Amino acid sequence: MSKNFAPRMKKNERAKIDLTGNISRDVFRVSDDKLLRGAMLQTLKLSKVTVRDQVRTKFNEDSLRELADNIKVNGLIQPLVVHREGDKFVLICGERRYRAMHLIPFEEAPCFILENKSEEELMAIQFSENSAREELHYVDKADGILNYQIATGASERKIQAALGISKSEVHRSLLLAKLPRSLKEAAKKFNIEKYVLLEFDAIVDKNIKLELEAIILDGKMTKRNELRRALSARLPAHAMPKIEDAEAKRTRNTVSASLFIKAMKSKSKDMNLDKETQKILSNLMEETKDLVDM
Repeated sequence: MSKNFAPRMKKNERAKIDLTGNISRDVFRVSDDKLLRGAMLQTLKLSKVTVRDQVRTKFNEDSLRELADNIKVNGLIQPLVVHREGDKFVLICGERRYRAMHLIPFEEAPCFILENKSEEELMAIQFSENSAREELHYVDKADGILNYQIATGASERKIQAALGISKSEVHRSLLLAKLPRSLKEAAKKFNIEKYVLLEFDAIVDKNIKLELEAIILDGKMTKRNELRRALSARLPAHAMPKIEDAEAKRTRNTVSASLFIKAMKSKSKDMNLDKETQKILSNLMEETKDLVDM
């Protein structure tokens, strides 16, 4: 049975939808409940919105123009998210939308306004909203995780809990974020697979590393199998870098620490300890967990 489709319609003939006047929070698919907690929806002039450093640093111009065309026809479906700081409104989420609206150009936009949020809360909200989008490059994501760690002093385990990502992703992202800026910029410019950088970072031989770094920076090595072939021609099989080895070691450390903590908890129940000693013991076990995650 054939289906009947509506005839194609030119963009300038489509009905425009005004979403700024009657908008429901249920429309917005956000990955973190904290994003809208206590937020007010209000239309702001874009000239009042301040843009500081964001998690995302790579923007595709064609994608921005496509988004601008969509916003021009349908309006801004998902508002910007800003944080009120005195008489300023600082952009937290939505820089792609913000940039696209300047291409149209729009003078104002609906915004969710957050107030009295800590720097830690804002970073977690920004990371959570941006990382849920496919356009966020893994380098920007890694830098966002490192910035969060620097700002909060959190261990990898606490970052995992705060940002809702796996321990292995946190660990590998921190490795990527600490690579030289030139390599990270090359990764974004030439769409280099992240495991190229991870396995490159694990190379011990300095001369080979310098040789391969030059190739990567020229954009002539973008795939993991290309790096593997280059390494196999220069290194014996047993010397090939394996990032999984570091993960296995961390897993063993985690298991050992867990067994130690379990034994300490079991023993402490049989001891007649005063409250102060119990508190010291509890702090010791918590510090043991954090040391494993460093």
